[in-house]
Amino acid sequence: MVLLAAIALSSFVFIANPQGDLAISSLKVVSSNARRYPNKKQDLAFVHFNITADLAPLFHWNTKQLFLYLEAEYTNAKGTKNEVVIWDRIVRRKEDAFIKFAGKNKYMFRDVSSSFKNVPPAHYSLKYNVMPYVGVLTYGEAARTTEPVAFPPSQSRL
Repeated sequence: MVLLAAIALSSFVFIANPQGDLAISSLKVVSSNARRYPNKKQDLAFVHFNITADLAPLFHWNTKQLFLYLEAEYTNAKGTKNEVVIWDRIVRRKEDAFIKFAGKNKYMFRDVSSSFKNVPPAHYSLKYNVMPYVGVLTYGEAARTTEPVAFPPSQSRL
């Protein structure tokens, strides 16, 4: 038990500051029928983004894998703060820790109020979770958009 505790505590010696770049290339809001209620309209946001990040400094002898995710942070029209995960990836090897990815949201991005109308612009951030072999999980942020990205008016789905 002492050895495991020493291993877990020694992980705090390795302090890494991964650097990355995150750009939102386009954001489109589409109004469509809600999934369970066909007569109710609901806005869906489609985010296209570019990620470049070097996460290799996070890997050391006690790193099992990284959980990497893109998060949208915004306050809805009712004043509720929301943090929505729209994309994720698991990185298992240091060789795969340099991320260069261009894509769109993997998960459905919608607001509880069914509309993005009058919602202030959102900040997007690339966050990570280091999962060690032994010890506590650590969280961090690798990249963030410099300016908030506004939600455009919704378009009806054809």
